[in-house]
Amino acid sequence: MKTIIHTADSRGFANHGWLQANHSFSFANFHNPEKVNFGALRVLNDDVIAPKMGFGTHPHDNMEIITIPLKGVLKHRDSMHDAWQAVLPGEVQIMSAGTGLEHSEINGSVDDHLSLFQIWVIPNKENVTPRYDQKMFNVDERKNKLQILVTSIDEVHDESLKIHQDAVISRIDLDKDNTFSYNLKSENHGVYVMTISGEVIINNSLLNSRDAIGVSETNTFEIHSKEDASLLFIEVPMLF
Repeated sequence: MKTIIHTADSRGFANHGWLQANHSFSFANFHNPEKVNFGALRVLNDDVIAPKMGFGTHPHDNMEIITIPLKGVLKHRDSMHDAWQAVLPGEVQIMSAGTGLEHSEINGSVDDHLSLFQIWVIPNKENVTPRYDQKMFNVDERKNKLQILVTSIDEVHDESLKIHQDAVISRIDLDKDNTFSYNLKSENHGVYVMTISGEVIINNSLLNSRDAIGVSETNTFEIHSKEDASLLFIEVPMLF
């Protein structure tokens, strides 16, 4: 088994006033040649956005973009839809940029900050027709068990959102002193594990809130929760 540790304080950080951004991988003005990607995972941004602020209209193409609000109200609008759409905590949003689109993202609250993860996954098929989807996931269904959020558009899994890559994005909420075994789809895959909150041990490494570990070259590994913990898994092909 091969592992790589990315501590929370090793991430790139940018303070734009209205935006507090943490970058797990090279992004915008943060560049680290050793942190460009993890397999097909290109971006994992941990953003906090001030009330009424956000990202103006900007373009994307040939990227699979997944947004997971943690707190607050995300408002989204793109060139496929005229109206603003709300994305709430518990929901996940996906957007296949494909041949190209434009979108805007803002904090839909006038009082509260918006906290979210945004993930970019390199697609396995370029120049597809752009598409958008979002779905609410019941928090109770990830209590000490894996909740699958996103899978490949080529895979039959009715409960998940779909992207153009053989990836699996999932979450779990573990009670204290619990052990969970994560099984990878293939030895050609790796999984990037972000500790959203709590404290866990993976491969004898202690991970605290917002610490991450990349695991590859194995079929399975165990996670032990030292306290109540919430984890995000991003499993992707490593052949990049």
